[in-house]
Amino acid sequence: MNKLRPQNALGILGNRGRTGGTLIIGLVIAAITLFRYCSTSTYNEYLGIRQNVSISPEEEIAIGLQSKPMMVQEFGGYDSDQRAQQLVKEVGQRLVQNSVASKTPYQYEFHLLADRNTVNAFALPGGQVFITRALFDRLTDADQLAGVLGHEIGHVIGRHSGERMEKDQLLKGLAGAAGVAMGDAQSAQMAQQVAALIGLKYGREQELQSDDLGVRFMIDAGFKPEKLIDVMEILKMASGGQSRPEFTSSHPDPENRKEMIEAAIKKYRKE
Repeated sequence: MNKLRPQNALGILGNRGRTGGTLIIGLVIAAITLFRYCSTSTYNEYLGIRQNVSISPEEEIAIGLQSKPMMVQEFGGYDSDQRAQQLVKEVGQRLVQNSVASKTPYQYEFHLLADRNTVNAFALPGGQVFITRALFDRLTDADQLAGVLGHEIGHVIGRHSGERMEKDQLLKGLAGAAGVAMGDAQSAQMAQQVAALIGLKYGREQELQSDDLGVRFMIDAGFKPEKLIDVMEILKMASGGQSRPEFTSSHPDPENRKEMIEAAIKKYRKE
C-alpha cells in the first residue's frame, strides 16, 4: 500500500496542476481577447454612439467594391428592366441626399438584381445596396421600396459589417478560452454553441437598429414610414407566413419588428 500512495498522490496533484494550468491559460486568452476587442472602440459621429470597429470607412468601401462583382453574379446579374433599375436608384439617392447619409464618406449605389426566386435585400460595407427582383415585385409603391432601401442604408451607417467582424472574433476567442479553461472537448463545443446564440442575438439587435434608422431616413426624405410595416408583412408572407423561434434566427420576428417600427415612427415624428 505504501508503494501505491506516492503514485496516487502524484496523480491527484498532477490533475490539479493540469486543471490549474489550463484555467490560467484560458483566463489569459480571454483577457487578451477582451483587450483587443475593447481597443477597437471608435465613435460613430453620424449616430452619436461608440462602436467596436477596427476597419476604417475607406477599408469598408474597398471591401464592398471588391465583393460587389461576386454578389451580383450570385444573384443572377443586374436586372435588365431599366425603368425599375432607375426607380431603385432614384429612391435610394433621395433617401441619402435628405438624411445624415449624405454627410458620411460612403459611396452609395443602389442596384436591382435579376434573381426572381430569392426574396432579399442587402448592403455591403461602404454603401453598395442591392434588392432582388423577387422582393421588388412584391412591393406596391415607392414608399415600400424606400423602407427596404432605408433599412439597408442603416446597415451601412451603423457599420454593422465591421461590428459583426469584431464581435465574431470576440465570441470565438472567448469560446476558445472557455474550452481551454474547462479542458475537454464537450465543454468547448458547448461554449461554441453559446457563442453562436449570442451572435444571433447581436444580429437581431442590428436589424432592429436598421429598422429604426430606416424610419428616420424615410421621414427625412418625405416617404411614409408606415410602409415599412407593410414590408414586414411582405417578408412574413414570403417565408410562408411561418415564424421560426426568434432565438434561433439572425433576424427578429416580423411581428416584433412591427412594434419597434411603430415606436420609431412616434419617436422621430416628435422631433
